[in-house]
Amino acid sequence: MYQGKHVVALIPARGGSKGLPRKNLLPLGGKPLIAWTIEAANKAPEIDHVVVSTDSEEIADIARKYGADVPFLRPAALATDRANSIDVVLHTLDQLEAQGESIGYIILLQPTSPLRTQDDIRRGFAVFDQGDFVQAVVSVTTPAHHPLWTNTLPENGWMGEFIRPEIFDKNRQELPLYYKLNGAIYIATAHYFRQEKTFIGDGTYALVMDKERSVDIDSKMDFMIAEQLLRSDFDS
Repeated sequence: MYQGKHVVALIPARGGSKGLPRKNLLPLGGKPLIAWTIEAANKAPEIDHVVVSTDSEEIADIARKYGADVPFLRPAALATDRANSIDVVLHTLDQLEAQGESIGYIILLQPTSPLRTQDDIRRGFAVFDQGDFVQAVVSVTTPAHHPLWTNTLPENGWMGEFIRPEIFDKNRQELPLYYKLNGAIYIATAHYFRQEKTFIGDGTYALVMDKERSVDIDSKMDFMIAEQLLRSDFDS
């Protein structure tokens, strides 16, 4: 419960994954990837109901084992490579509200961000304390490499204008600080999300997270990085 309103955490986890088959169930630190997100959500006192949206009976069984609710299976149309998270959130809101659940806030927690903690979730909700003008919160982090040192390349690979003249002689400390979405936390009032059909709009404010907890697993290398960071935490 947050500010007297019911909070639902949605963890989307479809069964198919082309890049990493069965990604959401792959073992990380001794338990399935999805378990890390379920446990973090259950530890956050603001969250009342942890729901996993999946099309997979196997994922549903594992999710229930680790303390999540799977009140319905996601329809096949929302479990393809082209299905987007907005439609999955709207489907979940529709299903839960049809079952009589009154939802004040929806928080989307992707299982591919396993190092995000309950403290990060709590800090996300704390952003709403700034005032009613905050209708959504999205987590960001600083990029590993400054985007002003990147550019597109023409077909012939010419780099004559690759670096902008105004930053050519500047060092990293002189460049403006940039942030990127890290995919770990998306929170919105249910009303705002239904109205805007997005988490990012005029009423959205940032939650800045450390790089170490912002690992977004999309490849085998990402898994290796997450394993090493977990090992470092356990050894400290």
